Amino acid sequence: MIQTPAAAPPPAATVNATIGKYRWTICGLVFFATTINYLDRAVISLLKPYLEAEFKWNSGDYANIELAFKVAYAVGMMGVGRIIDRLGTKMGYALSTLLWSLAAMGHALVSSTLGFSVARGFLGVFEAGNFPAAIKTTAEWFPQKERALATGIFNSGSNVGAIAAPLAVPLIAETIGWKWAFIITGALGFVWLLLWFIYYEVPARHAKLTKAEFDYIHTDVDDMAAVAVENESKISWGQLLKVRQTYAFIFGKFLTDPIWWFYLFWLPDFLNKQYGLKGTEVSLPVAIVYILSSIGSIGGGWLPMGLIKRGMPAFQARKTAMLLIAFCVLPIVAVQYLGRIDMWLAVLVIGIAAAAHQAWSANIFSTASDMFPKRAVASVTGLGGMAGGLGGILLTALVQKRMFVYYESIGQLDHAYFIMFLICGGAYLTAWLLMQFFAPRMKMVNFDADGKAY
Repeated sequence: MIQTPAAAPPPAATVNATIGKYRWTICGLVFFATTINYLDRAVISLLKPYLEAEFKWNSGDYANIELAFKVAYAVGMMGVGRIIDRLGTKMGYALSTLLWSLAAMGHALVSSTLGFSVARGFLGVFEAGNFPAAIKTTAEWFPQKERALATGIFNSGSNVGAIAAPLAVPLIAETIGWKWAFIITGALGFVWLLLWFIYYEVPARHAKLTKAEFDYIHTDVDDMAAVAVENESKISWGQLLKVRQTYAFIFGKFLTDPIWWFYLFWLPDFLNKQYGLKGTEVSLPVAIVYILSSIGSIGGGWLPMGLIKRGMPAFQARKTAMLLIAFCVLPIVAVQYLGRIDMWLAVLVIGIAAAAHQAWSANIFSTASDMFPKRAVASVTGLGGMAGGLGGILLTALVQKRMFVYYESIGQLDHAYFIMFLICGGAYLTAWLLMQFFAPRMKMVNFDADGKAY
C-alpha cells in the first residue's frame, strides 16, 4: 500500500519507461461505463418509429418524454456530485450504475406514453452520476497534463455507445421485439459492476499500483500537499458559488450540453423526416456521425497536450484548443443546403460538428479538475451537469417542443431543423466568450481546511 508521494517527480524519459500503465486500466473502466450510459440513453431514439406506431406518438409526445429525462437528469445533478464526493468514487459510481441499469431495463415493463416518461425520469436521475464520478476518477488517477487526454478517451465511450445503438437496437427490435432492446442493453451495466469491483480502488489503497506510478499521478504542485484529502472538510455549494471559476464551468455546460442531446435524441428523426430513412437504414449514417465523434473526443484531449509540449501554459493551451473547436462547429448551419446536394455531405457536416462537441467536452470537463481541488471536482461537475440539464430543458420546452409541433403541423418541419442548426452553430463561441469572462486564466481555486476559498 502506498502511503506518501515521492519528493519530486522522476524525469520524463524515466517515467515513460518505468512508472507503469495501471491508470489506463482505470480509464478503460470509465470508458466502458460511459459507453453503457450512452447506449442506454440512445435506445429510445432508435425505437421511436416502433413506439410511434404502437403508442400513436407525435413530435410533442416524444418531446415530452425527452423533457422528462432532461428534467430528471438536472434534478439528479443537483445532488449526485455531492453524494459521490461523500461516498467516494468506488461506491458512488457503483451505486449510480446499478440504479440506472435497473431503470433502463424497466422500460420493457412500460405500456403507455406516461409510463415512458416515468421510466425516462428514473433513468435520467441515476444516469446523472456517470460524469461526476468519471471526472472525479480522472482527477484521482491522472496528473493535470494527462487529464484532457484521459477524459477524451473515456468520453469517446459516449460515441461508442451511440455507434453500438443503431447497429444493435433496430436489429433486436425487428427480430425479438423492442422490449428486449431495453433489457439487453440495460443488463450490460451488471457486467461493468463486476469488473469495477475487481479492478478499482483509489490510488492510495491500490495493491497493483507501483510507487513510481503513484508518484507520477501526484506530480502536480497541489497534489504534493493533498494526498490525504479525504479527511478534510467537504466544500459546500454555497462556497463553490462564491468563486468565478464555478460560473465559467456552469455557463460552458449550460450552452453546449443541450446541443449534444439534440444530436442524440433527434438525429434518427432528422434522417427519417429529411431523407426518408427508417429502421436499419439509419444505422450506417448514425454510426458514421458517432465514429467521427470518437475521433473528435480523443483528438480534442490530445490537442491541448500538444500545445503544452510546445511550451504554451496549460490554461492558455486549454482555452486555445476550445476556441479552435468552437469554430469547427460553424459549418453545421449549412447542413440542409449541403444535404440537398448529397445526403452524405449532411452526414459528414453533422459528424464534424458532433466531433467538435466531444472535443469541447473533453476539454471543458478537464477545466473542472484544472480549477478545483479533487475533493470538490464531483460537486463542480454536478453543478455544471445540472446547468447543462437546465439548458436542455429550456431548449426542449421553449424551442423544440413548440417549434417542432408547429412546423410539423404546417408541413414545414425542415424550417424547425434549420433554426436548430443555427442554434447549434453559435452555442460554442458564445460559451467560450462567457468562460473567458469568468475565468480568463483558469486559476486554481484554493480552499482552506474549513472549505473557505482564498
